[in-house]
Order: sequence, then C-alpha cells, then structure tokens
Amino acid sequence: MKFRVERDAFADAVAWTAKSLPSRPSVPVLAGVLLRVADNRLQVSGFDYEVSSQVTVDVQADADGAALVSGRLLAEITKSLRALPIDVAAVGSHVELTCGSARFTLPTMPVEDYPSLPDMPATAGTIEAAAFAAAVQQVAIAAGRDDTLPVLTGVRLELTGNTLTMLATDRYRLAIRDLEWHPDDPGADMAALVPARTLHDTAKTLGPLGGSVTVALSRGGIGEGMIGFSAGTRRTTSRLLDGEFPKVRALLPDTHNAQARVPVSALTEVVKRVALVAERATPVRLSFGDDGLVVEAGGSEDARASEAMDCEYTGEPMTIAFNHQYLLDGLAALDGPVAVLSFTEPKKPAILSPAGEDGQVSSSYRYLIMPVRIGG
Repeated sequence: MKFRVERDAFADAVAWTAKSLPSRPSVPVLAGVLLRVADNRLQVSGFDYEVSSQVTVDVQADADGAALVSGRLLAEITKSLRALPIDVAAVGSHVELTCGSARFTLPTMPVEDYPSLPDMPATAGTIEAAAFAAAVQQVAIAAGRDDTLPVLTGVRLELTGNTLTMLATDRYRLAIRDLEWHPDDPGADMAALVPARTLHDTAKTLGPLGGSVTVALSRGGIGEGMIGFSAGTRRTTSRLLDGEFPKVRALLPDTHNAQARVPVSALTEVVKRVALVAERATPVRLSFGDDGLVVEAGGSEDARASEAMDCEYTGEPMTIAFNHQYLLDGLAALDGPVAVLSFTEPKKPAILSPAGEDGQVSSSYRYLIMPVRIGG
C-alpha cells in the first residue's frame, strides 16, 4: 500500500473515524483504523462491534493494499501536520507517513484479525441534513446518561408516513421533535431506539455536509437490529438498543391553565446569573404574576439571589421551581426568539416551546420539564 493524499481530507477522515473508537477496547485491533486503498480511493474504517464508521477519500495511489494502525495516534499525528500532501506507505510491519520534512513510523496490527464492517441496512428514506442535525441537537439533551437504564440513554425514532419524530427522556425531562422527511415507502411505520451519543455525533458530522442524509433501517433480513446513516462519502451504522421505550406521550398535558412568553436570551441570562448561588441540584424558583416574572435561588441559610424581568403572563399567579441546568438546556434548544412556558399547576410538568417572530407557538418541538417540589 502506497498513496499520496491531501492533509485536510486525510485528517478529517481519520478524526471522524477515530472518534467512535473505544477508549478501552476488548481486543487491541478494535483501537485501530483500517486504511484500505483500491482504484485511487482510500477507505478509512473503524468498528467496535457496536458502531461502525467509514469514509472514502480520493488519493493518488501507487500500490493498493490495506493496513491497520492505532486510530487515536494517527488522528493526533495528522491533525498536527502542516497543510502539505501526505505520503503514506506500508513497509513490512510498519506504516510510514511523510509530510514535508516530518516523518513518522507507526506499527501496524494484523489486518486479518480486524472484524468485517456490517452491511448497511435497507434504505428507509432521506432527510435534509441541516434539519436532521438541528433536530438531534434539540432532542439528545434530554436523553439519560445512566448506563444502568440503557433504554433511557437512547433517542427513539418514529418514522410514520412523511413525519419523523424523535423522543428522548431521562425521567426528569422529555424532548419531542417532529420534522418532515422523505420515506422510500410512504406507508411504512417503523421505530428504532438509537444510542443518543452515537446519534448526536453522527448528526453533528453529517449535518454540515449539506444535502440530505440517507436513513437505513431494516425491517427484517440484512441489518436487522441496526440503523445506518450516510451522506456524501461518509457512512455509519449502529446497533439499536433493546427494550421498550416508556410511553412518554401520556405526560403531555392536553390543556394549560397558565402561559408565559419570555424572550429566550433574556431569561437565559437571568437564570444563569441567579443560579450562581445555587448548588448543582438546587432549583431556581420562577414566580409569575401580573407584574411579570421574578427568578430566585438560594435559601434562608445560604447565599440568595433574585432578579425581576418583564414577561407576558396569562393565568393565576404561580410559583414553580426547576432544576436550573435542565431549564437552561431547554432554552438553548429552542429555535425561536421567544420561549413559551405552559403550565397546569406548580406540581405538574411544564411545557417549553418556541414562538416565532409572528407570535405563533411551534408544535414541532416540545420540551417537558418536571418541577422540583418546594416548601409551601
């Protein structure tokens, strides 16, 4: 194997592939990235039996072949090189990289010991890349991080007709996003539970590529129990999570007794300032009334803070408390200038939604947040 490749393209390919590699692989070869050259095309691949990543790069090849090298080390090296063409050659049990006057020699691992990457499942449809990335960002924040509850560490994708719905919850909050997509079969009705971290990393990478993302999801046969995403020259697959996702839609109230409209940026700044006196688990209290909104944190024995701000509020005066970080996460996920908070009562979940400049409340994104019980 011997080829020349542009530094930026090679560094990006290796960095993306190496990002999904396990930090503590069960066998050494899973820490490697596989470099395979054929017909002036380089495939950079990574696989840990759960997630696979592969990207194709154009190269000037003098000899085809394959080599397996440490992914994280190769990523660090290529990132540090100057913006000059890189010459890569397999020599015996090593790979040599030359870029300008810099030269690196890396040991290789047995290619024959590396597992074959899984085939992509059957194509289910396509979705606009930027919209996909934005939706995943909005929903993945609500996914759980407790590996003892694996079902809650995933994002549920529901593909029904022309609508793709994403849902995630960690029991204390819930995020739901509906968006349009283009199914191969308009009559299909499918669902998948995808690890949130994998989905987030994939969307973050594929979104900026523009164009559309192809979603591949098997309904039996090749790729069963897996989901795949591809855009441009990149593709990734992931095993789905087992288990039944909780029926979270029942938590969404049908009506509300009170509603507040607050500028997203202003409320974010106020909550951040007031929360400076709050410990990690200390809630912030939001008191709504005819005079506007007062945000408070702290208790009688601790440091305290409060700040008043304007807001449009309809309903009886109400005081409700939230985990301040969960509230900030929800505000950051809104894609409109105005946040609309809908309440039923202080001890029941509130719904946070964006409102556009025309004042219309969006029904495509809802962030449900559980209140924290406070005295009185």
